Amino acid sequence: MYKLIAFDAYGTLFDVYSMGQLAEDLFPGQGQALALMWRDRQIEYTRLVTMSDPNPEGSKHYLPFWELTIRSLRYVCKRMSLELTPQNEKRLMEQYAKLTSFEDSLAVLKRIKERGISTAILSNGSREMLSTVVESNGLQPFLDKVVTIEDVRLFKTAPQAYELLLKAFPVKKTDILFVSSNAWDALAAKWFGFDVFWVNRLGHPFEEIGEVPNFEGDSLSKVLELI
Repeated sequence: MYKLIAFDAYGTLFDVYSMGQLAEDLFPGQGQALALMWRDRQIEYTRLVTMSDPNPEGSKHYLPFWELTIRSLRYVCKRMSLELTPQNEKRLMEQYAKLTSFEDSLAVLKRIKERGISTAILSNGSREMLSTVVESNGLQPFLDKVVTIEDVRLFKTAPQAYELLLKAFPVKKTDILFVSSNAWDALAAKWFGFDVFWVNRLGHPFEEIGEVPNFEGDSLSKVLELI
């Protein structure tokens, strides 16, 4: 039995592509492409920041995830030749702050807590971002802690990011199940030494490097089968 089940936030508990509808309203015919490219650029910026200065004291290039998200949006709009007005930027970022959770997120967290297992989020998101999105989706009562990489100023997949869970809870690596829908995140957590559940909603193949996850399912609800 695991003592702690820790979840990635963006893409795992919260649907980052739920931005697509608003983006489509603002940029007809371009919404889905914008949402996809925006997410890719956001993750690319986190990697650039961390890999360019993987200092254990924190990257000198560090910018909060919120700031990287804004800059990613601006870049993508330029790349797609879309005019991003201050008003539309504000609307999109306000929507991002309150992303919709997946339909089973709340129920899964609630069931895990009922079993007496600790729960947490481990995310690249800034503390304020995570507080807003967690509260707007009503998940706060079912999370013991929300852990952010702000404390080390190195984004996942840096080992220091995953180590934060060991500092936040009195547990060993083998006591933790890490849950993510992002294959790169699942892979890095497995390399760090966690057992991993990969939420593969789209039926994608896993990465061609590293170890495969311990568990895989097409929804968060499948995590409950383990407990």
